[in-house]
Amino acid sequence: MSAGDPRCEVVTTRGGARAMLDRKTGEVMHPVVGPSIESARLYCEPARLSARLSAPVSGARAEPLVLLDVGLGAGSNASAAWRLSEALPASARRLEIVSFDHSLDAFALAARPEHAADFGLDGAAGLAARALLAAGHHETARSRWRLVHGELPAALDLEAAAAADVAFWDPFSPRANPDLWTLAAFTALRRCCRAGATVHTYSGATATRSALLLAGFAVGMGESTGKNKTATCAAVDLRDLARPLDRRWIERLGRSSAAFPPDAPADALAQVASLPQFHAARPEVEGSCLSSRRQL
Repeated sequence: MSAGDPRCEVVTTRGGARAMLDRKTGEVMHPVVGPSIESARLYCEPARLSARLSAPVSGARAEPLVLLDVGLGAGSNASAAWRLSEALPASARRLEIVSFDHSLDAFALAARPEHAADFGLDGAAGLAARALLAAGHHETARSRWRLVHGELPAALDLEAAAAADVAFWDPFSPRANPDLWTLAAFTALRRCCRAGATVHTYSGATATRSALLLAGFAVGMGESTGKNKTATCAAVDLRDLARPLDRRWIERLGRSSAAFPPDAPADALAQVASLPQFHAARPEVEGSCLSSRRQL
């Protein structure tokens, strides 16, 4: 990419959806079914976001539900969550979105009038996106959206500890963004998460799951992302996972040639194998990655 060339480009996927290509990395955001479907299927729906916002507000629930949107990209995941919150009644819990990215090129391009509808940034969501680009924040009676423009995972260290309820982890792949798939990155995320928090990512890689486990999360199977591939759902509390990884996964872990992130400790396999979730007699069940306990 030569000087002066735009970093991002809107392209059409094989399935006919419009998506964002990052020309520096060569990677397409939401490459299979497009941003609107993937944002719902892999992030908002598995997180039970609507149910969690709609639950009766009292005690700790009187505080906003805090969503960490790691990898703002073209804004599709965050805008899907924002629009969901805006559609709920005034009695629902407020949503606070904190979006992280080191580049706003994709978001700015997606917010242009000719592309906005393809990325969920038309109408009121577009006004919110433009305010975010101009001022770094936007607030309504239902939602607050804040931008953190900087390098990750260091930016997570500046956020309050034990304040987040949900995290959407959607940066580029380990090839393009190796620092965001390490034990250090997920440890920084774990510090931000309070009791009951859940994490959702498109990656089903063994090293991603082992990094989350070593960072202190319980980890389970997420939604299907293709033939024999699934996303990942993690939680602070094992009881919030409907399909936690089990002893069979540990057996596969021991045979994997790419089992751990590069900063894993030497005894990583022993540490993971000793975790409580691998000694609980709990079969996998079909359906959402979150248990019925997390539906409200």
